[in-house]
Amino acid sequence: MPIRQNPVVIVFAKAPQPGAVKTRLIPLLGAEGAAALHARLVEGALKTARAASFARIELHCAPDSDDPFFRYCAGHYGAVLEIQAEGDLGARMRVAFERALRESARVLLIGSDCPAITARHLRQAERALREGADAVFAPCEDGGYALAGLRRAEATLFDGIAWGSDTVMADTRARLTALGWRWRELEKLWDVDRPEDYARLMDSGLLEERRATG
Repeated sequence: MPIRQNPVVIVFAKAPQPGAVKTRLIPLLGAEGAAALHARLVEGALKTARAASFARIELHCAPDSDDPFFRYCAGHYGAVLEIQAEGDLGARMRVAFERALRESARVLLIGSDCPAITARHLRQAERALREGADAVFAPCEDGGYALAGLRRAEATLFDGIAWGSDTVMADTRARLTALGWRWRELEKLWDVDRPEDYARLMDSGLLEERRATG
């Protein structure tokens, strides 16, 4: 099969089950409210991916793709549903990249926790890969990253990383340096996990903007 030259955008998402998502916001929003917010953020990520005008969007679902919300997303946003692999976040991302890179020359992966990501960021990331970077990342203020783009997959970028810690991006930079890869970093962004992040989200107007463009 020939390699697809149009980039693929992968969105990682959990099913919006009350009590299973946005757990640090449950004391503020309740389990149902936190799940509803999560669903809106997932839809926002898909809208952003669609606005970037790339040919293929994949929604990688956890724990499986049977939730009605995922089926709705597939129909409404034209996303191809895939099931996330087993293991920690690194193992799941590694498998996703390896699979997608068998068919596409450039792959971008985002989650649903960073409403500040725009189509412009996705296009900047894709351009960096097209111009020769081996990898591209959008760092987060909490020490992680909100976007990863690769032209090739390497296990060392994902294995043994303390996911959820404030050293994720720093550790990733060290791995990239050891590999001798060329990489680009976009502007630093922020995600929504804690009550103070929710307050920032409400002040930002980003949810309303995404609803308006849906």
